[in-house]
Amino acid sequence: MMKKIGRWFMLAVMFCVVCAFQADHVTTIFIIGDSTAAQKDLSTGSPERGWGMALQCYFDSTFVRVDNHAVNGRSSKSFINEKRWDKVLSLLKPGDYVIIQFGHNDEKPKADRHTDPGSTFDYNLAKFVRETREKGGIPILMNAVVRRNWLPADQAQTAKPVGQKIDDENLRNTVATGKVTSAEKAKRKKKKTAVELPHVLVDTHGLYIVAPRDVAQRMNVHFVDANRITHLLEDSLGEEGSKKLHMIYAPGEHPAIPQGRQDNTHYNIYGAHMVAQRLADALCKEIPLLSRYRTSGDVCNLEKTKH
Repeated sequence: MMKKIGRWFMLAVMFCVVCAFQADHVTTIFIIGDSTAAQKDLSTGSPERGWGMALQCYFDSTFVRVDNHAVNGRSSKSFINEKRWDKVLSLLKPGDYVIIQFGHNDEKPKADRHTDPGSTFDYNLAKFVRETREKGGIPILMNAVVRRNWLPADQAQTAKPVGQKIDDENLRNTVATGKVTSAEKAKRKKKKTAVELPHVLVDTHGLYIVAPRDVAQRMNVHFVDANRITHLLEDSLGEEGSKKLHMIYAPGEHPAIPQGRQDNTHYNIYGAHMVAQRLADALCKEIPLLSRYRTSGDVCNLEKTKH
């Protein structure tokens, strides 16, 4: 009897040791950034998701844990000034990764957010990189994901980035009326008699997607071109098909958004997973060690079918 008790005791001890070993050897991927990656309030039933919410689905949580600190409306400047970066640093362990992705809000003119590529934006990115390394972490720079901004081919050549011509807020209307204005009717009628040019996906970020690459090259940092990855995704779906990635709903289409929404920046559940899946692939290509822990994402298949 005593021998059996002893055996069970030893097994219990071994189990605890294995669990403690695994807990100590879990690598964390921290994400810092803006609303395109951020955690969302799910209490309202809204389908809006940041790609950072879906990333865990594509890595084995036994070995790799995703800790998403991206927040709506934050730029590299406000993320630092609000002490959010200090919190991430306090949690960072040697061997952990930090995905650094800003740009959408650094472009905004508001004084508490705005930075300039080539100067203050680059400085903040370099600060994240330097301080991550000082804690023994591994920084990964990403540039901003593309906005769904389709324009006629003849306008694409003259379109200017945010802050010069294209206002991000014009791509993020909160209400979909479902009505066609008289001006739009006249425009459509005119198009019937004219040669309609194809629409192309046009960049809105300008130098804000160049700066992360430049900093990565100067500081020898891992870089993932999230802008190109998402541009290819949206472009492959086309102007109409790419709507299914975003928070674009007609009035009454979704119970959580009865008025509808026309948002060409933020992702719904499907969109967040499509982006997260591709970014997971890119991370594994850039850092082959992570490919050992890449999963199919089957555990999240049910959620991915929801829109």
